[in-house]
Amino acid sequence: MGPDPRKLKKLLVIGGTGLVVSKMVSIAKGYGFEAFSTHNARQVQNNHSAKLDVTDRTSTMTLVENLRPDVVADTHALHNVDYCETHREEASRVNVEGTRNLVDAASKIGARFLYVSTDYVFDGRKGHYREEDRTNPLDYYAQNKVEAESIVSRLPSFVISRPSVIYGWNPLEASGVPSSSGKTINFAMFVLDRFGKKEVVRAVNDQHSSPTFADDMVEALLRLAKMDLNGVYHTAGRSCVSRYEFAVRAAEIFGYPTSLVAAVSSTDFKQVAERPQNSCLSVDKAERALSIKFMTIEEGLGKMKTQVGDRASTAITS
Repeated sequence: MGPDPRKLKKLLVIGGTGLVVSKMVSIAKGYGFEAFSTHNARQVQNNHSAKLDVTDRTSTMTLVENLRPDVVADTHALHNVDYCETHREEASRVNVEGTRNLVDAASKIGARFLYVSTDYVFDGRKGHYREEDRTNPLDYYAQNKVEAESIVSRLPSFVISRPSVIYGWNPLEASGVPSSSGKTINFAMFVLDRFGKKEVVRAVNDQHSSPTFADDMVEALLRLAKMDLNGVYHTAGRSCVSRYEFAVRAAEIFGYPTSLVAAVSSTDFKQVAERPQNSCLSVDKAERALSIKFMTIEEGLGKMKTQVGDRASTAITS
């Protein structure tokens, strides 16, 4: 038997069509939550999802005050890094002021606040960053996230989660309709789609990160939502790899020829914003606190393969 519906706490997840949120909403009940979400660019046929533009302060305050959630999980962002670099006013409005509106709304009703940040808050000069390492963002998007982290940290009950290159199955991404974040598809789904069409994937081999399997991220967030812990937690994968290495492993695990992956330098791409060379994250603190072990890319991609089924097949071929 599941939890008693009368005893469920309310969880409001901002950014309801994103990869993490769609999974979070689907399993929240098992963690003692009745989940509600918001959406913006992508439409959702769900009575528990409301349309919301977080930059509209009045609408944001009204929605949160009317719902009165016990926990607000803020996963929204305009995280097309190059777009943010050239559209700074819009980026700040969404990534900073949007979060400020949510924080103020949560503060007014005494809700706990979970904020999803990024590995890009670091400059990437050393890698394997711990939570207490000094942030030094290289691009405007990451500057936004550091500023938003500061706003969130003033709350009496908060958690800042830092993932890195989140991947996994998301049928809504397969629709081809861009999300409010400015992106259409996560990297794993992108490379598998290209492989299925026998198209070569050009992937950078000189920038490293800690790809985060969405299922891991969701479990970490839901555990953090229930716990009486404040602070920053790195909730990322245990592998430190380049996009090239990630794509090669995806080809090997899903049975595609690795010749479909071509290694390129970051200088071969026209990247407007500077990226950290090594933004890999240490997850020791989060693993200890949450009693979980984050997956390597081999484990995460292997899990994706076992999830292929009807839903995943639709996601690849749609």
